[in-house]
Amino acid sequence: MIKDEDVYKIGYISKTHGLHGEVDFHFTDDIFDATESEYLLIRVDGIIVPFYIESCRFRSDTVAIVKFEDLDTAEQSQRLVGCDVCFERSKAAEADQEEVSITYFIGFTVTDTDGAEIGVITDVDTQTENWLFSVETPDGRTIYIPVHEEFIQDIDHEHKRLQMDLPDGLLDL
Repeated sequence: MIKDEDVYKIGYISKTHGLHGEVDFHFTDDIFDATESEYLLIRVDGIIVPFYIESCRFRSDTVAIVKFEDLDTAEQSQRLVGCDVCFERSKAAEADQEEVSITYFIGFTVTDTDGAEIGVITDVDTQTENWLFSVETPDGRTIYIPVHEEFIQDIDHEHKRLQMDLPDGLLDL
């Protein structure tokens, strides 16, 4: 069984498309296209299920029209509408580092260079030129840490830990 902690959300199914089982997949992360994945993981009724891709074509920068194997009518694919689409963290970690999406790090624990916990990444703000990790600290505060390659010292994919060397005073802002 696929567990929640082994995946991260990359989008959702918004509606059926046509009469032959295709769906509109709104994605916030194109890692599924950057890696060799034969399937997408879809959360159906709380269970993460692999659906094998028969065909996929891009409608825009954020929407793909996907046809899954064995879903051949709009009625069959209707049950996927509104469901989250996820991707396996292990497959994303195997991808070339430049291909890994920044949203992959949601759920990672941020530590300082001494290993002390700073908090858990709960979101990534990509709306500005300088992206920010939104980090919930152990005492419940939310702090924002710039996503900058210089600050990242080590990535432990297996334990979902991101060790960072942050400038003095950054966490006090």
